[in-house]
Amino acid sequence: MKILYAIQGTGNGHLSRAREIIPYLQKKGELDLLVSGIQSDIPLPYDVKYVYKGMSFIFGKKGGIDYMNTYMKNHVNRFIKEVKSLPIEQYDLIINDFEPISAWAAHFKKKHCISLSNQCAVLSEAAPKPSKEDTLGKFMLNNYAPTTAAYGFHFQKYADNIYTPIVRQEVRDLGISDLGHYTVYLPAYSDERIIKKLSLIHDVEFQVFTKHGKKSYQVENISIQPINNDAFLKSMATCTGVLCAAGFGTPTEALFLGKKLMVIPMKAQYEQQCNAEALKQMGVPVIKHLRKKFIPELLKWILSDEIVAVDYPNQTEEIVDKIIQNEYLKQSSYLDYILPNQLKVGA
Repeated sequence: MKILYAIQGTGNGHLSRAREIIPYLQKKGELDLLVSGIQSDIPLPYDVKYVYKGMSFIFGKKGGIDYMNTYMKNHVNRFIKEVKSLPIEQYDLIINDFEPISAWAAHFKKKHCISLSNQCAVLSEAAPKPSKEDTLGKFMLNNYAPTTAAYGFHFQKYADNIYTPIVRQEVRDLGISDLGHYTVYLPAYSDERIIKKLSLIHDVEFQVFTKHGKKSYQVENISIQPINNDAFLKSMATCTGVLCAAGFGTPTEALFLGKKLMVIPMKAQYEQQCNAEALKQMGVPVIKHLRKKFIPELLKWILSDEIVAVDYPNQTEEIVDKIIQNEYLKQSSYLDYILPNQLKVGA
């Protein structure tokens, strides 16, 4: 069996999850990897057969997507060429983690393509949604990487095909302590904006990780350092709480580590708005923006001792086995039975 596992390279959560899934897929057949996107900081320690620019959203500095920069760095003609160049017909099983090149290649070639992502769970009717309707955001999420079957990850198990998150082994193995600082990761805000707002809170140590610079520096009680996997994990493992965007990877790991969590969903980002609503229903504090008027809520969270408890068992092998059974073995058995009998009838 030839397997293609296609991974979104924007953000760090997709590749972190892939590192846990890949060893199990390698046991099932001949595995090729595809990565598209340009915004990840997590290395993938495996040979990647296909590397594409794909369609990446570029983080801005005011709490949302930088749409002008996104437009400038994404080229439709290049995207179409990448889709056409992928020999998708060679694969017996296509597993897609919100990756558009393989999804659209499979769509045009009418190949079965299985979604294995947080995004497909977010779109489930059973999953929490924000009260404010976002028709465009929902449309984009639905059509960015179209697939024919879905196995999703969310903060809670909202349906049979939705699983609790895959937590990478290096996070499961961390030694946890509390040294009193707060870990901050808000890649859609500039360092200057973060410093300006957090400096209003005194006598609290903030360790801020940034995508906007390559130098480390200190401003009073706020340290700024470039995002680095080892340093970030060390900071989270020893922090009192985590302040971050409402993506999927970082909130998952903060919850798993038993840390206080507060999230600020990115503006005009439907997936994060959905994640934020799910976290809010679990008891995680959510604020709309990093603005002065929300500082009292941030202070209230800092003074609080409330931690949301979760249970995220390691189900990775079970999920991979279920996909192989449902999406490959059952289909193969069906075809092996139906086609010969159809030929007999036709004769």
